[in-house]
Amino acid sequence: MAKRAFHANNWTPTATADGAAHANATYQALKGGSTTQLINIVEVSISGLAAASSIGIFQLARASTIETTPTALASPNSDGPMHPSTAALAAPAVAFVAAAAGPQRSAVTTDAKLELGLNAFGGIYRWQAAPGEEWGQIGNTASLGESVLSNFTGGGTGAVSSHIIYEPF
Repeated sequence: MAKRAFHANNWTPTATADGAAHANATYQALKGGSTTQLINIVEVSISGLAAASSIGIFQLARASTIETTPTALASPNSDGPMHPSTAALAAPAVAFVAAAAGPQRSAVTTDAKLELGLNAFGGIYRWQAAPGEEWGQIGNTASLGESVLSNFTGGGTGAVSSHIIYEPF
């Protein structure tokens, strides 16, 4: 398969506790398009846009409770193939920033989380996986089939733009 870029433009995270539903437009989430689809996340980048200092405790984590009824992306957000000759997927991954009920970041101590904290006042954070060390997802159910990029409690609320580069299989 080919890599895809999921971009969320100028969004404002809110500090959300593990196990609490995320409010719309305060997170970036990705889930599989089928019950067996594999997804490898190879890069996460966050760029701060805040007008004043605001420390964000960003985390990439799996959802213990997935969203209900994700809302289709609207411009300026996007999700598309990085190479122009990429064929359409039979079961495309679902990229979203809003849903009828938001996803809940896992509070399970044995679930992996990536810490991606930065100052939203111009800070830039880029995590890029080494080959074979990608963030993996499988399927489209909790708790291995959906990942959420969001801000943990105690973090600031400065605006950011971000992207997630991933490869569905």
